Amino acid sequence: MDAPFIGTEALAAGSINRHQLRTRYRALCPGIYLSRQAHPSLEDRITAAWLWSGREGVVAGLSAAALHGTKWITDEPVELIHANARPPRGVTTRRDLLLDGETETANGIPVTTPARTAFDIGRRHRLDAAVARLDALARATRLNLDLVSDIVGRHPGVRGLRQLESALELIDAGAESPRETYLRLLLVRSGLPKPKTQIPVLADDGRPLAYLDMGWPELRVAVEYDGDQHRSDRRQYVRDIRRYELLEARGWIIVRVVAEDHPVDVVRRVRQALQLRGR
Repeated sequence: MDAPFIGTEALAAGSINRHQLRTRYRALCPGIYLSRQAHPSLEDRITAAWLWSGREGVVAGLSAAALHGTKWITDEPVELIHANARPPRGVTTRRDLLLDGETETANGIPVTTPARTAFDIGRRHRLDAAVARLDALARATRLNLDLVSDIVGRHPGVRGLRQLESALELIDAGAESPRETYLRLLLVRSGLPKPKTQIPVLADDGRPLAYLDMGWPELRVAVEYDGDQHRSDRRQYVRDIRRYELLEARGWIIVRVVAEDHPVDVVRRVRQALQLRGR
């Protein structure tokens, strides 16, 4: 009983009695229970929502992306394509049309395919947030953009198609975090050349010495986003020092960015670095 279950089914099977159900388990959704000793994961909440739907709903949106292995999805409501318009707290339902080939199964649960998931995410979130989510989905699934375009053609007139087109043009599976996506979008919108992502720096024998977040390898200029782990983890901090010393010795200019940096200052520093290399 470590996974969410339907209370009436467990009672009927004799797995537990009513006293045990009331005292040892808690409801994640109406009629759907999980052990009180367990901390519900996103996967638990998705399973509970699907069971609440009578096993009729299809997991969609960010919830589908999570089941496909996308990172950075934690506390968002569970999204289901399901006819019930009165979902419990923590669940969002939609009456979307699903056509043949737009669903598959993940961990025994019906879920929209990566392409259909991208179609939904790209239409429904703010553009930058949508691109960040799509970057992560593409990184997790090797997203086929041609399949997304096919789905667009099968659903003419749905809301958000113009934004979806913009989002698809900006996808880059090289982004390892939403912050890296936002940084890349900032550089592109500032008129700078589109940077490459996950740039390998090779040793003389061809072995990769490092991978840079983004930059212009022909100019040996890179931009790196330093998250909190780079400062809070001493071992990571020391590795970073040695890494940047190695890269600078090989002629790279590294522009390091942290969350506190102002966007204008970031763009100015990157422009200066490119100008030093004659760009």
